[in-house]
Amino acid sequence: MLASLPMYDIHPTAVQAWWAPLAQRLQAAGIDAPDSLTWPESIHPHWHNPALLLSQACGFPLVTELAGRVQVLGTFSYGVPGAQGYLCRSQLVARAEDQDKTLADFRGRVLAYNSTDSQSGYNCLRALVAPLAVNGAFFSASQASGGHRQSVDLVRQGLADLASVDCVTWAGLQKYSPQTCEGLVVVGQTEAYPGLPLITSLQTPAATVAVMRQVFTQAVQDPALRALRQALFIEDFVALEPAHYQVCLAMREQAQALGCTSL
Repeated sequence: MLASLPMYDIHPTAVQAWWAPLAQRLQAAGIDAPDSLTWPESIHPHWHNPALLLSQACGFPLVTELAGRVQVLGTFSYGVPGAQGYLCRSQLVARAEDQDKTLADFRGRVLAYNSTDSQSGYNCLRALVAPLAVNGAFFSASQASGGHRQSVDLVRQGLADLASVDCVTWAGLQKYSPQTCEGLVVVGQTEAYPGLPLITSLQTPAATVAVMRQVFTQAVQDPALRALRQALFIEDFVALEPAHYQVCLAMREQAQALGCTSL
């Protein structure tokens, strides 16, 4: 079986440390959980692997590319600005010189985004700027960076003016890589959406799904694991279903209805 928690990779050692007791508890329950996490080079084939016991996906691909092709276990909730319960809001990151500006003030400027299939970096921002767009356009240009950290780098270097960054990633960068955030500020945030879905293969038995949910629920309540959770800002686990993520499709439809199909 294959397990990965690939989406928050700023501190891989802390992620692996969190996985170790989860794996032990799953193994004790008779589940063939690997001792170590996999860090996939290509995320999309990884999500589709029939041997997938656990991974993190993104909410927008979950309701598009992965719809009906994986099972949803739920999501961890995080204690960071922009997160509340199982919901997250992306942080709008700009240079400090623009700290007093509103979103409308970024009309005609340059956006950096991680990828067009990202809920946190693209889809939720598209819904936010759609009412401000003229003939479907708001930014003068946009460039794909390949990742939130790279988007932040482009803004800091002056090669872009704004980036929509997952709130947990932003908190992780501030804690573990503060130099990447120097000279940058948060000037706003998007509307809320469910946090990164924990997924498993369609081949995973229902009994295994139930055990995994139980193990995660117990782990987030165990005082002995508090330090491991705090290193990753984890506060809780919430069992969710695919229907909870339909808000991601609604955001796309909202933007399309206003003529904003891309950024």
